[in-house]
Amino acid sequence: MSTKEITIDNIAQTIESGDIVLLDFWAAWCGPCRAFGPVFEKASAEHDDIVFGKVDTEAQQQLAAGFRITSIPTLMAFREGVLVFSQPGALAAPQLEQVITAVKGLDMTEVRV
Repeated sequence: MSTKEITIDNIAQTIESGDIVLLDFWAAWCGPCRAFGPVFEKASAEHDDIVFGKVDTEAQQQLAAGFRITSIPTLMAFREGVLVFSQPGALAAPQLEQVITAVKGLDMTEVRV
């Protein structure tokens, strides 16, 4: 599955409808964002059971502000509509795979307690 452009208009539906949703908050002028982009794209092709979304923080400033994004790139992971991971900084492919494995392995009953 390729990445999906996330906007203020589709963010809620995207998070609510996907079991696992990964969001990459980025900007075109950001060097680390450009480095992380291909890693994120490759992972999206390898994990068709996950929704991979990209939020352009320049075009979606209200959305970025709502999520209190202060550093980019920032990766957020949602599982069953719950934010379970948020971290700024570009990840290498093995690190992104670790995040994906950890999110998939969560016991959501424990998370909700």
